[in-house]
Amino acid sequence: MANRTKRVMKEIQDCQKDAHTTQIHVEILDEDLSRLRGKFPGPLNSPYEGGTFEVSIEIPKMYPFEPLKMKFITKVYHPNVSSQSGAICLDILKDAWSPVLTLKTTLVSLQSLLCSPEPNDPQDAEVAKVYLSDKKTFERTATYWTEIYANKKPIQTNSTSSSKNNPGNETHLTSTSSSTSETSSSSFKNSEQGQMATDYEGLINLADLNPAYVRQFESMGFETEDIIRVMDQLDYRGQRVGLIGEDAVIEALLQ
Repeated sequence: MANRTKRVMKEIQDCQKDAHTTQIHVEILDEDLSRLRGKFPGPLNSPYEGGTFEVSIEIPKMYPFEPLKMKFITKVYHPNVSSQSGAICLDILKDAWSPVLTLKTTLVSLQSLLCSPEPNDPQDAEVAKVYLSDKKTFERTATYWTEIYANKKPIQTNSTSSSKNNPGNETHLTSTSSSTSETSSSSFKNSEQGQMATDYEGLINLADLNPAYVRQFESMGFETEDIIRVMDQLDYRGQRVGLIGEDAVIEALLQ
């Protein structure tokens, strides 16, 4: 046990030492070093670029002779990550684990996985299906999730588009919303109220949410950013609005 603790502490220190170049960080959650939290940026030239992704890490008692247990805390739209639980399908977290692997090398592998999906060995079959059948829709949806859940600043463009309410819309941003993926928007935290309204309108359009429902919850005092996030998580769209109900949205917003 002492050797395990000593090794884990050294690996954490190695991550901290190189954090200024790798941008990979590890936070200690328990005194016995059994639970950690990792954080890394999304890879460049991918739908995850600009986002920051957090991962829960459990150190097993037999580490390093047992693999690290990791899952995403940040919601990720990716064939090898469960969109519900954050569970990860990666060989080095299973049978391909080796004691020579470390916290840093494993987090680097997770970062690389984001830009190198393995759709034929998926964790989320539905996302893998979209990836294989409609790459553009996959990339739009992955970018949208990064903007909403990974604190990515939306890319500002000069184009705008009108809002759509698609009754048959599911979790994915379908090809019918291709024009809205180019909607002009900037950071949620922009201090100018008028610009913030434009930003939120763009995200509402991109998510295919009904603006009237968003305004309804705004009138109750909830923050627009939280409303968009919760409505998207619950898939509060089209015919599902009546199935889910207003109370479920309010309950989720209050949590």
